[in-house]
Amino acid sequence: MGLREGLLCILVRGDAHGYRLKSELEAATGDTWQVNIGQVYTTLQRLERDGLVESNESNGDGRVVYTVTDLGREEARSWLATPVDLAASGRDEISLKVLMAMVCGVADPRRVIEKQRGSTMTLLQDYTTLKADDSRDDLAWQLYLDRLILSAEAELRWLERVEARLDVMPPLEETESNESEATDPVEVNQ
Repeated sequence: MGLREGLLCILVRGDAHGYRLKSELEAATGDTWQVNIGQVYTTLQRLERDGLVESNESNGDGRVVYTVTDLGREEARSWLATPVDLAASGRDEISLKVLMAMVCGVADPRRVIEKQRGSTMTLLQDYTTLKADDSRDDLAWQLYLDRLILSAEAELRWLERVEARLDVMPPLEETESNESEATDPVEVNQ
């Protein structure tokens, strides 16, 4: 979610000034997203420029109150109805590390997996402790913790699968030496 979409969704609930929008957005995300107030106002200006919100001065107190337009309401609806493209969410750093370890020979890919597994296990334990110790009745926070826990569990399963696939591959040194022998021009000419 971008700040643009978050602000539009909050404004669909009702008119608000910048600081209130910041607070409501942070609360709606279980305080897992701390928003910079400068970014809020910059984004609101862009939303107004694009015809998605309108601004009015409130009760003469100097605060500017923002109202979502019909176009802004439709944009929020459209954003919520569009599935997230997981493939476009960014590069997967751990996959790249394992692949690079397999190719470059600087580190054993199994060691990379082992280190990542330890880190992910620690995170999973921390998330599980937070979930067990949390007495807050905050649905946004609980859903966020559930997502973190399930993501960590999925990464652990993926690491197991990568390790199992590496176990059936020939060692990297053996593969490299076979390839260099097959392409050595001296041997090919003899």
